Amino acid sequence: MQLNCLVPELYVKDINRSLAFYNRLDFKILYQRESEKFAFLEHNGSQLMLEELSKHSWLTGLTEIPFGRGINFQIRVNDINQLYEISLQNNFQIYKSIHEKWYHVKDYLHGQKQFLVQDPDGYLIRFFQALGNKST
Repeated sequence: MQLNCLVPELYVKDINRSLAFYNRLDFKILYQRESEKFAFLEHNGSQLMLEELSKHSWLTGLTEIPFGRGINFQIRVNDINQLYEISLQNNFQIYKSIHEKWYHVKDYLHGQKQFLVQDPDGYLIRFFQALGNKST
């Protein structure tokens, strides 16, 4: 197993509830440390660590829902429509519905089809599928 250069670790209130959420969105558990209530997940090359809050957690402030205020995690996927349907079928909290967005990058536009969903602890997950590039 190769670690990405950046792997976010998210504190969660209930590891089992979070694992159920991410499992429904096709994340795979690469390994777990059950005694620490920790899991290392992967989805299409993106990696994420989850750990249940404990007295040993590295905290710099209050822990109240929603966690992760001011951040979203963008994850590239192969089938955005399928993940969006799964999110709707499971009544996941959709923060921003599926849509196309074109971003300025230097002298061209980069397109994405994307949506944002909140996980059980309020973290924003932005799934996207690339639409390609076009001139400005």
